Amino acid sequence: METLLNYFEAIPSTHRSALLIGGITLFWILEGMLPLFNFKYKKWRHALPNLFFTLTTVIINFALAGLLIFTSFWVKENNFGIINWLPEMPLWLYALLGVLLLDFFGAYLAHYVEHKVKPLWMVHLVHHSDHNVDTTTANRHHPIESIIRFAFTLAGVFIVGAPIAIVFLYQSMSLVATQFTHANIKMSKRVDKLISYVFISPDMHKIHHHYKLPYTDSNYGNIFSIWDRLFGTYMYMNRENIVYGVDTFPNEKENGSLIHLLKQPFHKYRKPTID
Repeated sequence: METLLNYFEAIPSTHRSALLIGGITLFWILEGMLPLFNFKYKKWRHALPNLFFTLTTVIINFALAGLLIFTSFWVKENNFGIINWLPEMPLWLYALLGVLLLDFFGAYLAHYVEHKVKPLWMVHLVHHSDHNVDTTTANRHHPIESIIRFAFTLAGVFIVGAPIAIVFLYQSMSLVATQFTHANIKMSKRVDKLISYVFISPDMHKIHHHYKLPYTDSNYGNIFSIWDRLFGTYMYMNRENIVYGVDTFPNEKENGSLIHLLKQPFHKYRKPTID
């Protein structure tokens, strides 16, 4: 564990980039081999706006990375934060608790708030308006949402007291997890169910992308499924019944237009319907 944390403490930017590009490439190939849904779409055309938002997310996170590094070093030097106030524990448990709690503040809580606060939902809607969810959908976040998510992660680092090694470990796990759960890959239902007892599985997350409530407001987690089960936001439906998109903004052509998606947060709020 010490070796692993030493690696992530000084992980080169090239390695983080390779993780992003390698993950998209791997799952892109697997989608072609074992598709869950046989989408009738032009894959590259569909991917272009999603890859644009992936790029803006990378740029924003890189531009604000100094705040993350400063905060993580400050909490370490001042012995501040939840995991630093607990009794001494094995290094593996320290790292596990750090990643688990960062997953709560940086992913689950941020995601939950975005669904419950109307202006934030209009920003997050860009992610949900994809009618053909695949691995490129993973980082389809409006630049405003990238800033919001970063703010939650930064607050999480401060509250949790996570050193930079655990922060980078968490971010790397989060990246791979979100690419995996959005990928249009067909897995055994039994295997998917087993995965979902500990981690967010592909089917579990895709239910969250169903176009109507109450399923849209469920399964908020990113890495660990414990938070949805603990706070009662876990839901299940057969994968065959999932319909992607958002009922209040059903125009697939507009939802595939980069210009329209950039303007999406500034539309008037529309009240969703419930199944």
